Amino acid sequence: MKNVFLQSLIFLNKMSTTEKEIIQPVRKGSFVQENAKSLIFIAGAIVVLIGIYFWYQNVYLKSRAEEAASKMYQAEQYVGVDSLANKAINGDQNYVGLAKIAEEYDNTKSANLANLYLGGIYLRKGEPQKAVESLGKYAATGSPVADPLALGLLGDAYSELKDYKQAATYYKKAADKASNKFTSPMFLKKLGLVNETLKDFKAAEEAYAKIKTDYPESQEASMIDEYLARVQALEK
Repeated sequence: MKNVFLQSLIFLNKMSTTEKEIIQPVRKGSFVQENAKSLIFIAGAIVVLIGIYFWYQNVYLKSRAEEAASKMYQAEQYVGVDSLANKAINGDQNYVGLAKIAEEYDNTKSANLANLYLGGIYLRKGEPQKAVESLGKYAATGSPVADPLALGLLGDAYSELKDYKQAATYYKKAADKASNKFTSPMFLKKLGLVNETLKDFKAAEEAYAKIKTDYPESQEASMIDEYLARVQALEK
């Protein structure tokens, strides 16, 4: 990066020394004549900045992304094992953990995924506030699985914090994010349960009814009539 900036400065310096050769005779007192030096400098600076931008995107970020991906491999092996949760977060003497990857390799896909992993691990460890902080850094990727999962995990974290209104907000977002028979009915059921806790039985009924009508083949639908009967009785 240092070399790029040095080259940029050298280029701009050369421009200023050759400006007399570039400037064509113009009418005295015209805007171009009076501002020729500034216009040349600005035009050159734009060219240099565009060059730096493309170098940053295509060389620097690509290199960081590849490095982050290589470091993610071992951390991912620890993710699903509760007894290795601390190793997944903090790493060990041989591998860096997810927390370091998320912090040091921001703007990479690996760092983004690391934040999602961290949110799930912190929830399993009973640390919902840390889960909220990590999941809040996750940026949607368009994935029909990861994106609703991140929102649903935020719902879980807020449920653990007993902030049921926030939990309901995120469960609804998760259910609506990518409509499918796997994640949507799961989060609709959780939405119904937190709405029951909030004593919003009408909203709970709507969530359960949506499972029955939209996802009749889902696991959640097999016992949803019991939930519907319960909230309908509570509404009276």
